[in-house]
Amino acid sequence: MSRTTTRVLGVATALAGSAAFAVPTGPAAAAAPDRTIPPAYVSVWVTTPDGAQRLAPQQPVSFARGSSDLTTITIEPTQTYQSMVGFGGAITDSSAAVLGELSPAARAQAMRSLFSRADGIGVSFLRQPIGSSDFTAAAEHYTYDDVPAGHADFALRHFSIAHDRARILPLLREAKRLNPTLEVVATPWSPPAWMKTGDSLVGGRLIDDPRVYDAYARYLARFVQAYAAAGVPIDYLTVQNEPQNRTPSGYPGTDMPVAQEAAVIERLGPLLRRVSPRTKILGLDHNWQEHPNDIANTPPGDDPETDYPYRLLRTPAARWITGTAYHCYYGDPSAQTTLHDAFPTKGIYFTECSGSHGATDTPEEYFRGTLTWHARTITIGVTRNWARTVDDWNVALNDDGGPHLGGCDTCTGMLDVHPDGTVSENAEYYTIGHLSKFVDKGAVRLGSTSYGTTGWNGQIMDVAFRNPDGTTALVVHNENDDPRSFAVAVGSDVFEYTLPGGALATFTWPRSAVRDPALLLRPVSLAGATATASSAASDAGLAIDADGSTRWSSGTGQAPGQYVSVDLGRRTEFRRVAIDNGDNLGDYPRGWTVSVSDDGATWRDVASGTGTGQLANVDLAPTVARYVRVTQTGSSGSWWSVADLRLYR
Repeated sequence: MSRTTTRVLGVATALAGSAAFAVPTGPAAAAAPDRTIPPAYVSVWVTTPDGAQRLAPQQPVSFARGSSDLTTITIEPTQTYQSMVGFGGAITDSSAAVLGELSPAARAQAMRSLFSRADGIGVSFLRQPIGSSDFTAAAEHYTYDDVPAGHADFALRHFSIAHDRARILPLLREAKRLNPTLEVVATPWSPPAWMKTGDSLVGGRLIDDPRVYDAYARYLARFVQAYAAAGVPIDYLTVQNEPQNRTPSGYPGTDMPVAQEAAVIERLGPLLRRVSPRTKILGLDHNWQEHPNDIANTPPGDDPETDYPYRLLRTPAARWITGTAYHCYYGDPSAQTTLHDAFPTKGIYFTECSGSHGATDTPEEYFRGTLTWHARTITIGVTRNWARTVDDWNVALNDDGGPHLGGCDTCTGMLDVHPDGTVSENAEYYTIGHLSKFVDKGAVRLGSTSYGTTGWNGQIMDVAFRNPDGTTALVVHNENDDPRSFAVAVGSDVFEYTLPGGALATFTWPRSAVRDPALLLRPVSLAGATATASSAASDAGLAIDADGSTRWSSGTGQAPGQYVSVDLGRRTEFRRVAIDNGDNLGDYPRGWTVSVSDDGATWRDVASGTGTGQLANVDLAPTVARYVRVTQTGSSGSWWSVADLRLYR
């Protein structure tokens, strides 16, 4: 099937190639979706790793009835997962400082580029430090209740958010004005020093004293009340940033074992219910997996608590915990799904990942590296693993990665502020923008086949969402350095597209672009099903694991008689068998037969055909059987691979 190339009047033109903007010109962000595009068309925006295209509108494409021989992303509108809250970064003290140094016109433009959907990417979620972090422009680290060493303030008489009133709160209020759907999660890097062993913001633990746990809970609740009074309600709250980072490098941090975090939450939960019922508590707020350095720095005799979020959600404090927050600096996003499967009623939230660069990287090199890593790991990997939020770190920094006080010296902001007062966008501006500009609050993630991996395998990967207004947003990343062509299918409707090497794209279309979803076939769950195969028997389960990035392969050239057989566990009705060979080009069966059985011994053939491409949808009369077998009947030097065998009713 040929891709539609007809240009439709009214499509927004791609913006100029320069990454930087000078006041009053706007940043290189896509214009808002053009409502003059006929509703049957699919709108497309692309960012390439060389920066030549940055959220640039493309010629629209359109669905047509039929199928494609290309690798096919199959979207399942009836298969839904988590609802989305928002996407964004953090207005740290450093971000507020560099934005504050801009002229009023330049600052207003930078804020629009971040928070306005019409003029920018529509950031919809922010993580706000409670007090000082490593990204602090002040001369000294601070909290909202600092007293001289050796003194305490259990009554919180010295509590004040005065530090934030000058620059941080005005920017937060402006962000909420530009995007009224914006939500905020707040996180402390350290309790006040007088609450800690060592009497320092850097390192140490909370003093193991009920009075301290109570004071810290009141301190956090007081912050929530003060921010709400200042016009910035807090939607989510964590009680400690990276509680297993036991040796922060010159910036606030606290080693907070599970028992201490639970003790604080047990006191904080009832307080918030009284003073701010909207504010929900999240646990952990650290990496997908505990970093080896954090394990190595566990105090002698202490448990490193490598299963921290599991332990926390098994404590009595769990009744106050809405979900778990994760960072990107060790492990991989699959940890989110593992936790979700163990605690399906608790949400998953992703709250920090900074772009970064090596000491000798050129701007072009770290744009490419950050774009491709974030695209597959954060934009798609995090959202495909149940995250309701996707949050990077600083929304803006100087172009040398500052100011900061300790901590990271290779981090990049979503925006770079240059000495001449111009502003440019880093790669994470676009990896967040491909979500935040098109995926609304309350959108639900849809089932979709995806073939790439967060570890990189050079294939096509994606994530799909349905917005509350019925529009669909599909984000696709080509992990390969070369252009890759693929198809997108919804029921019997399909379009084809070719994406440049390493590129990230968002496709959007209205409900009217495809046939009524009520007429679509529904996937049959294969949970509990088992598979066998003619060879590589131990890998047969990979053909039915609902993961297009894994596959069963014949291991030899195609020959008649090779098969994959599925035991559904009970007699099941279905009317379609999808033989999906994924993005393993050429590994489709040259011929196939579908057979069914009730006992696994006596088989009857129900369909046969000749393979021509990566996906074969085999439509049947309504069929009831316990066993389904696909047999390869052709010959080829290519292996036969099955990435995903699906049934529909």
